[in-house]
Amino acid sequence: MNVYHCIRRKKTSDVICRLVQYITNKLFIMCVFCVSFQESFRFTLFKWADELDSLGRIQDLFDCYEQALELFPTDEVIINSMGEHLFRMGFRDEAAGHFHKALKLKPDYPEAKENFYRVANWLVERWHFLMLNDRRRNHKYQQAIQKAVEGGCNTVLDIGTGTGILGMCAKKAGAAEVYACELSKTMYELACEVVTANGMNGRIKILHMKSLEMEVPKDIPKRVSLVVTETVDAGLFGEGIIESLIHAWNHLLLPPQNTQDPSRPPSQAGRVIPAGATVFGMAVQCLEIRRHHRLCVSEIGGLATAAAGELHSPVSCSSEDDSTEPYTTERLSRLPGGYTPLTEPFNALDIDFNNVQELEGLCSREVSRVRLPVTGEGLLDALAVWFQLHLDQQSSLSTGPKEDTCWEQAIYPVQTPHNFPLRPGDELIVEISCRDAYLRLCSVAVARDGREFRLDDCLDPDKPRNNPGPSGNPNPSLNAEAELCSALACLGTEQSSGPRDYTMLECAEMALLNNQPYHDSFRRALAKLITNLKDARSVQGPSQGQGLEVMPLTDPPSDPMDPGPDPFYVLDVSEGFSVLSLMAASQGQVKAYSSVEKTQHQAVLRRLARANGVPEEALEFWLNQVEDEQAVLQRPSREKLWSAIILDCVETCGLVRQKLMEKATLARCLLEDGGQIFPERIVLYGMLVESDTLLLESAVQGQEPTLGFNIAPFINQFTVPVHVFLDLSTLQCRHLSDSVELFILDLMNTNANYTNRDVKVQASASGRVTAVPFWYQIHLNEEISLSTFNQDSHWKQAAVVLHQPLAVREGDWVRLAVTLQKSSISISASIEEEAGETGTVDSVKSPIR
Repeated sequence: MNVYHCIRRKKTSDVICRLVQYITNKLFIMCVFCVSFQESFRFTLFKWADELDSLGRIQDLFDCYEQALELFPTDEVIINSMGEHLFRMGFRDEAAGHFHKALKLKPDYPEAKENFYRVANWLVERWHFLMLNDRRRNHKYQQAIQKAVEGGCNTVLDIGTGTGILGMCAKKAGAAEVYACELSKTMYELACEVVTANGMNGRIKILHMKSLEMEVPKDIPKRVSLVVTETVDAGLFGEGIIESLIHAWNHLLLPPQNTQDPSRPPSQAGRVIPAGATVFGMAVQCLEIRRHHRLCVSEIGGLATAAAGELHSPVSCSSEDDSTEPYTTERLSRLPGGYTPLTEPFNALDIDFNNVQELEGLCSREVSRVRLPVTGEGLLDALAVWFQLHLDQQSSLSTGPKEDTCWEQAIYPVQTPHNFPLRPGDELIVEISCRDAYLRLCSVAVARDGREFRLDDCLDPDKPRNNPGPSGNPNPSLNAEAELCSALACLGTEQSSGPRDYTMLECAEMALLNNQPYHDSFRRALAKLITNLKDARSVQGPSQGQGLEVMPLTDPPSDPMDPGPDPFYVLDVSEGFSVLSLMAASQGQVKAYSSVEKTQHQAVLRRLARANGVPEEALEFWLNQVEDEQAVLQRPSREKLWSAIILDCVETCGLVRQKLMEKATLARCLLEDGGQIFPERIVLYGMLVESDTLLLESAVQGQEPTLGFNIAPFINQFTVPVHVFLDLSTLQCRHLSDSVELFILDLMNTNANYTNRDVKVQASASGRVTAVPFWYQIHLNEEISLSTFNQDSHWKQAAVVLHQPLAVREGDWVRLAVTLQKSSISISASIEEEAGETGTVDSVKSPIR
């Protein structure tokens, strides 16, 4: 056993030695009783790996796996397990390699397949498919590169090559020498495969490194005359194009063409494609943006929110906090509810990528201020930003919201705690800077009637105030003195305390807090459960209870010898920030436990509890008391059981959470008689659609969009069948059927569950079925339910994209085979020969164990 020789060579504690001895003995016993040696070896390896992981002995863990693979180099289970450890520790490229290898050894291995799909989204982001399918973008880049090469730029460096398409364009145009660099190991290996498949192996040198690390002549023999790159994101500078171009001009590129010496040939001068960019911005009103970035409600599930303090998302135009991002991204044309422009588009920045002095001076530029005339009426929610990329003097690409482009727009949300209504005649004052190589746009003030109101001021510009008007005379107010004192006190507090105190929540957590139907439904369901349990206890009498330890949560009874009623114990194991535990505690006679982990978030819940009259002892933070976070589902104590357990069942992206059914099985064992899991049941719904958009976002569609280069078979290895974070209300698609029930997950009754289900769906129109979008109806109890396909929902939807589109005619019956494998939903479709009824279940197989 080489793995044990490896273990024994390490310095171990007595506890670990005893564990090794135990595992060795167990291995021996299992082998004696003719159990497969390989399975015994796996068992021992995995037990030992978990122990090393818990002790933080990472190098020892991987030493064990490496020696294990020397013994069993083709064991897909060991290979997949090593990939899981690598992924958890952040080595995504290496993890993907192991999952991919395991799938090659056993293509139907479900664990490796699920793991590979999960990691593929990290390794090859979905925008790669959209970008490669963007014929217009690819063709314009090809034209600009061909023109530059034909003009004399015969040595080329492609920075951030991706699949290698721009480097291949340069070679095809006739460049004598082409180099490319790529930091991602996965994309580097993919580019090498693509270049070889297109007959350019050895003609393009691809380097697995950052361009910032490249040197002449160590990595390339001499300076090049042309750099091509598309290392730009929705905010233009977010992928580090400024830093990489400064380094390229100083170390990798020939000096730029001297306008005073036009005799120097282009082959002896350097240039960059794209040549520059113009950035545009526009102020917008958009409810969808607002509810993802700041609190918009004054009450959540019956709890007043004023005491929560200022809450907003981790997106901030300020560079003071490195933990915040300056912008997020959205495709404005597909936002539910749309958006309303409040200003005309304005020119925020011009940048020349062929001027190194301008690039080097960008971050040291003074903060500029622009005053934008307000042209529309509405609430200021964000600045939307896009750019025009100038490939050369004649050709450009726009990422604007009205363009059919692979890019999204950058969104700079307004993070003030209150709404700021704008109206025509106002001026919005915006500050623009690039202090840290990020483009930052910040709405700072509104000019109205000759006065400026800062957006971060605690005063509301729409309320009457005792401020001087344009003429210098104060505007009279019934409570002028009190209003002035309040304003001065507010301003004084801000000055003394420095930056505003706020709590950051993820965008999805902010949207969840703003989801009033969600919290109102939980409040009603919790109230009904507690009422039913109280009634049951009153019928049973005190002798029929759980024998729970007494923990009075209300005013002391008149009789000091009477301890009062036993509390009901509620556990909320929702992911991230949740107020459901506090809502339960507010019911009275409830001891609620929250899985909120961050200290700052716990402080918010405590403030809300005090402000809403919830006793301090009624709310506990469960992870502060649980030694192992993985064992969060356990009894409140040896003598007690839970009255309710709230499980977070659906991820924001639209998928069922991993290991949901396993958690539900464990939760059922921890409930008192009459107790309940919330939700008790989840029903999956779906429909047939035809959507070219989903196809373009899921895989490269042949060689035509990629300029005839053979790229699709290689990058499409990273295609995943389930497309997430969809907004079905704005998705460009044709509905080919009505919605139909696809699957049911019963969290309270294990005998009602299954793993496979066949459903017949009748096509309501002719077309090509390209995908099956799906969403959930979440039943908290028999009467109360929530839909994840709702205008107020914080959830997005998902869709299974078919490997091959299915042609249907109106009236055809389509059979959908729906499978649940470890909380992962898969759907396949085929034409049903015999007619049936819509939604008929033909078979229900394999109950979940």
